[in-house]
Amino acid sequence: MVGISPDKPEKLARFADADGLTFPLLSDPDKTVLARWGAFGEKKLYGKTVQGVIRSTFVVGPDGRIEVAQYNVRATGHVAKLRRDLKI
Repeated sequence: MVGISPDKPEKLARFADADGLTFPLLSDPDKTVLARWGAFGEKKLYGKTVQGVIRSTFVVGPDGRIEVAQYNVRATGHVAKLRRDLKI
């Protein structure tokens, strides 16, 4: 598991330390990967359309191809559901 964010590595390191994350957070400041995977673009925020990161989950297979893409996921309960669906 990895996380990808447009934030700078220093900010991600502070976040990971503060929350005790056990997986790497990768920095994508120019949003190349986020845009290519459809995880950056138009979204609704408090009723307004804005450009931003679309909370997404991707399952990448051993060959490097995306096997599952889920967009607009909610943080609450998502990991448990993903574990159930993937039987892990």
